[in-house]
Amino acid sequence: MIEKKLFGVLPSGEEVYMYTLKNKNGMEVKIINYGATIVSLTAPDKNGKYEDVVMGYDKLEDYINGSSYFGCIVGRYGNRINKGKFQLDGKEYQLTINDGENHLHGGTIGFNKVLWTAEPIYSDTLQAIKLTYLSKDGEQGYPGNLNIEVTYSLTDDNELIIDYSATTDKPTIVNPTHHSYFNLSGSFENTILDHELFIDADYITPVNNQLIPTGELMKVDGTPFDFKTFHKIGERINEQHEQLIFGKGYDHNWVLNNYNGKVRKVAELYEPTSGRLMEVLTDQPGMQFYSGNFLNETIKGKKGTVYNYRTGLCLETQFYPDSPNHKNFPSAVLKPGEKYTQRTIYHFKVK
Repeated sequence: MIEKKLFGVLPSGEEVYMYTLKNKNGMEVKIINYGATIVSLTAPDKNGKYEDVVMGYDKLEDYINGSSYFGCIVGRYGNRINKGKFQLDGKEYQLTINDGENHLHGGTIGFNKVLWTAEPIYSDTLQAIKLTYLSKDGEQGYPGNLNIEVTYSLTDDNELIIDYSATTDKPTIVNPTHHSYFNLSGSFENTILDHELFIDADYITPVNNQLIPTGELMKVDGTPFDFKTFHKIGERINEQHEQLIFGKGYDHNWVLNNYNGKVRKVAELYEPTSGRLMEVLTDQPGMQFYSGNFLNETIKGKKGTVYNYRTGLCLETQFYPDSPNHKNFPSAVLKPGEKYTQRTIYHFKVK
């Protein structure tokens, strides 16, 4: 059975529920239908001990008031759009501005700040929860009524699978992504600087000082952005590289190799002390690696833990940031009669 319990009540009076998926090994994922948010995810260490490896809060109020996007689905468009403007079929659209003079993660009330409809799914091989939301025409400035569905599945192979699908009644742009902050050490008092990271990417999309892509591709060879072999995250993060200065650390989109619309392994994250290893598999062309540069001791998370600088990291599979304004980037346009789909898998192992 998928456990369902009341998590809290929104100011509107609507109830928010938490659903717990469990596999035969003892792995658990807890999801609330506010923001389609993962509030907890346990993974085994090398001794078989399961500990929570994602940041979050204990109370609904903190998710309502928080601005860090812990564990949620962001959209309609994950990441940044320059000045919130884009053109589609000759018409210019203006989205809400919520990040300096730019649009970030769907705007002031993105997918992370709305109530989704949840439906448990049962099968012999996995436990899953399907969440649906209708993003209405004009919401945050986006054209078209967008029906979006996100399904979280937990397999007995310790895989968390996230499947997305969406349809629209007007041409629009779609780029949802998942925004968990991971710390594989099992304690959010530890930084992520000793985590070792591999990313199968020869290029990043370099950004300006507002973190908007310039439109170029930058080869990672010989730079702190080369993760084609495992590197400790803290090893080069403080180098005086212009891109690291702009991002205040890593906050960039990697151009993933072998993009052909099929799922392939694109990254691995390893924490040596616990032995936890997380593989990232996706069918997407890009992935944002964010090293928790804006966590600053002002956020109290689960069990009163203060989330300090760089104590969590995100690996967000996606279209490139600001794609609608760069013809050379893969297109995030969705038209009536088409179906947007995405699959991303976080696969937990030990090494």
